[in-house]
Amino acid sequence: MKKQRDDLKRALSPIPPIADPNRRAHSNCGNQPTIHHYNTNTRGCRIEKKPLEPHRIRKITTSFAFIEHRFLRQGFWSSLSHHELLLYLFLVIVADRNGLSYYGYDKICSLLQICVDEYILARDLLIEKDLIAFDGSLFQVLSLPQKPPSSSTAVLKTAKDMQTHDPATIHQLIAHCFGKKT
Repeated sequence: MKKQRDDLKRALSPIPPIADPNRRAHSNCGNQPTIHHYNTNTRGCRIEKKPLEPHRIRKITTSFAFIEHRFLRQGFWSSLSHHELLLYLFLVIVADRNGLSYYGYDKICSLLQICVDEYILARDLLIEKDLIAFDGSLFQVLSLPQKPPSSSTAVLKTAKDMQTHDPATIHQLIAHCFGKKT
């Protein structure tokens, strides 16, 4: 019983504003007032975190979406634009256990509050980055490739470059072909 009380005292003691150099610290916490318990029964240092709201722990009931930690840690997250992230996360959430979903572009655009041009650009870039597959009606969220795509972007210099790679120019050309004002 005494050991439990000591644990509580240690857990409730104030956290110093600057980490003690002799004390192991969790790199993601900085000076945040968090409670960590080190499990000394395993090799290395494993942090055991206690839920803040134990009565609100998520449970897997019927369907479940997941994203690998390496999506964030290995640079996939930072390699995507805002619309690519939005579409990718949506497809992860609605996919079945094999990563498959069949939402149409109109429903996706409505739910994500993006226009068709933004949807097409995001979809095509996710396909190019090997994160999703699409056959015209069915999406598949793919397992992550070994490395995130390189973010080297070529500079658009010529009118031809603009016509083939600049979304705004492509949109204007399409609208002009159909006689619409942009």
